[in-house]
Amino acid sequence: MRNVDAAGLGIGDDYPPRVMGVLNVSEESPYEPSVFDDPGEAAAYVDERLVEQGADIVDVGLESANKRFEVLPAEEELARLDTAVETIESVSGDVVFSIETRYHEVAEAALSRGFDMVNDVCGFADPEMPRVCAEFDAAVAKMASPPDLERPGAVSDVDWTARSGGEARDRSYTDDVYEALKRNGFTDKTIVDPAFGGWSEAKTLADDRETFRRLREFRGLGRPLLVSINRKNFLREIAGRSTEEALPVSLAATAMAVERGAHVIRTHDVAATRDAALVGRTFARERVRVRDGAVGVEELDVTTPGEAARHLDRVGADPDRGGDAVTRVFELTGLAAAERERLGTLTADSTARFVAGTDGDLLFGSPAALRRLAEADFDDDLLDVLREISETLTYK
Repeated sequence: MRNVDAAGLGIGDDYPPRVMGVLNVSEESPYEPSVFDDPGEAAAYVDERLVEQGADIVDVGLESANKRFEVLPAEEELARLDTAVETIESVSGDVVFSIETRYHEVAEAALSRGFDMVNDVCGFADPEMPRVCAEFDAAVAKMASPPDLERPGAVSDVDWTARSGGEARDRSYTDDVYEALKRNGFTDKTIVDPAFGGWSEAKTLADDRETFRRLREFRGLGRPLLVSINRKNFLREIAGRSTEEALPVSLAATAMAVERGAHVIRTHDVAATRDAALVGRTFARERVRVRDGAVGVEELDVTTPGEAARHLDRVGADPDRGGDAVTRVFELTGLAAAERERLGTLTADSTARFVAGTDGDLLFGSPAALRRLAEADFDDDLLDVLREISETLTYK
């Protein structure tokens, strides 16, 4: 996993989770507490409500990316940049400033006037954006999005199956997000963002939940991961909460996201989110990372064949081998002696293992190995059990 240096702030597995607070100088932005048109008031907000409460990064928005609003042209974003620049010049706290934009002209102007990084809500739809960020040696968050500057995050509106050459029956919304993030490549300092939220009329809350469940797969891109899940609908619906009541579900999801490998959490609730992120970091699994001379070893955070397939694809290996990369464990009860003996025979020449106990038995192995057991040439109740196990072994 690549680490990223954002103006001296380390982002990645080797560093604590980073909190990105939000400041808007766009009057149409829906979250009023973060919206300012006076640089002095905005700077005070950054110091007192963001930096003092634990923000590592402040993301400054020049316009709302909400699909309900008209898209501002680059010229209008540039006209609003003065307020943003005056704000960051007045902030006394030590923080990394990110400019949220979709235009390379705006990114270039902001980086030349004191901003440290870019948050590209259109995911390099502007093909000049990677060049500008690389020339300034700036970190850039790349949000999954179509190749269209007017439709940030609306990956459901694009036929990604046709673009990637994949088959429709084998693809899901999360696969399309992954494909969108790969479009137009990466800079050396790219951070990836799967674009949670209602960016498209075609997108469902179930799509967001699937993407969150499969969050570890995005580590297969080899880049630090940013998530923006604060008070999002796909979380609020679970508990039946309004936006105002949704902080607890956001914090629960924040801890889970960091435990699953997220590195940056974008939020309006900085102090509470920081605490939740630290809980997630504390209980994330320890991963081996060593280097002995020219040889490096990194233990990957892989829990499903789909996650393994992403890493296999990244290193140029066969992603279909992902089914061999993880282990599933099943406890079996009520087996007759003959069934135990048959399982012992079936696993003797397999990478799957059957271990008999006094109060139950365990069957474990990779999904691929367990599926092969279900293809054995016999017909009795035990085969039905193995087939039922095989059907539970979802690829994702």
